[in-house]
Amino acid sequence: MSNPTADDVRSFIAAGLPCDHLEVEGDGQHFFATIVSPEFAGKSRVARHQRVYSALGDRMRAQIHALSMKTLTPAEWAATPDQAQPPHH
Repeated sequence: MSNPTADDVRSFIAAGLPCDHLEVEGDGQHFFATIVSPEFAGKSRVARHQRVYSALGDRMRAQIHALSMKTLTPAEWAATPDQAQPPHH
């Protein structure tokens, strides 16, 4: 099985979790995701991460070896100073 791309990981997350903003960067082994979802409201950081892992399901164990993530509600995202910056590629 080939390593997933950042686009693959973005698709996997989006398929299982409604997101207002979703950005994934990575090299096939290690990924970093910025995930903004209204489902995170009222949840702890651990509960938010568990929700993302739930969206990824078996892919987390089988295909994605390392995933770091920043999980924010839409209100938290709107209050983030660097949110207005264009994404870097």
